Amino acid sequence: MTRRPEKALTAQAVRNATLPGKYFDGHGLYLRVDANGSRFWVQRITVRGKRCELGLGSPSLVTLAEARAKALDNRKLAREGGDPLQAKREAQAVLSFEEAARRVHALHKPTWANEKHAAQFLTTLETYTFPRLGKLKVQDVSTGDVLAVLMPIWTEKPETARRVRQRIGMVLKWAIAQGWRQDNPAENISRALPKVSKAQEHRKALPYDAVAGCIDTVRASGAGQVTKLALEFLVLAAARSGEVREAQWDEIDMAAKVWEIPAARMKMKRPHRVPLSPRAITLLREAEGLADGSGLVFPGTKTGRPLSDMTLSKLVKELGFYADVHGFRTSFRTWAQERTTFPREVAEAALAHLSGDAVERAYARSDVFEKRRKMMDAWAAFLAEKRDNVVRIG
Repeated sequence: MTRRPEKALTAQAVRNATLPGKYFDGHGLYLRVDANGSRFWVQRITVRGKRCELGLGSPSLVTLAEARAKALDNRKLAREGGDPLQAKREAQAVLSFEEAARRVHALHKPTWANEKHAAQFLTTLETYTFPRLGKLKVQDVSTGDVLAVLMPIWTEKPETARRVRQRIGMVLKWAIAQGWRQDNPAENISRALPKVSKAQEHRKALPYDAVAGCIDTVRASGAGQVTKLALEFLVLAAARSGEVREAQWDEIDMAAKVWEIPAARMKMKRPHRVPLSPRAITLLREAEGLADGSGLVFPGTKTGRPLSDMTLSKLVKELGFYADVHGFRTSFRTWAQERTTFPREVAEAALAHLSGDAVERAYARSDVFEKRRKMMDAWAAFLAEKRDNVVRIG
């Protein structure tokens, strides 16, 4: 068998090769010209005792020198017992960053607390990350790429930037687990980022003396009746927006004056009982007349859907109050601290916060429910008195 010489072709010969046929070079590499004019680099090679052919691309995209380098690498890998075909398939199987991010999102979505968190994961990546990293193979994302995403927002939107960095890191950790990379650039760039103040921006809250006036203004507004009832009920119960908006009738015992929120809807994933004041019960009686059959206490405009968080927050701000809906919990907590003698652990329990260290909580199993009932009744009475301009002293 005649041994073919290495580097038999030249760049000019490749350009001039137009007749159908095979033009051999070396290391099994040849240029194949088909009858329809298509041209491809092909390599004949023996892999683990079996002869096969590998396509190395078109001469219009892969130069003669590049084709030779690929052919030589393949031959070395095959002689060492490797499989160039498998290596090629694995390289093609590596996802782009966007594909990997969507895969990670789908994997984690069932474990997230609510649909809003799941949606935010993709929304932030679509806005800030995919334009720069989306089409890159996940194995090719570098520290410089991550910095290019974060630097424009690191000081202007620190909280958003922190979340973007954390979500990029989640995707790259998954890529490491797949064996597609060894490092996580999102975790290795702290020194390259400017320092940002860690001071927490607290939710805007009304002074507790102004809460009753806010409720009166809401009542007199042109908002929907369900929205008005939900907002006042939220204030009286010192509850979170989602807990109130998604409240179900089967969670409420009108006779016992108790609202039992299941663990799945609580931030701390623990069930929480809320003692209902007489005023809260009155609000629920009104809400019963607005039920749409969905089981929701405060249904939205679409049947079977709860009120949106934006509905409540927009109402408060449009009426001229500089406060977040969540801030009413702060107003309640400040009132309890400054105007009552209820113990700290009772106020914290009313907010469904953990109080004390792990040892203390191990022994304090009670949710101080009866003490909390007195507190919530006092909170409702305080708001009613403020509306009547009667200020209790002492």
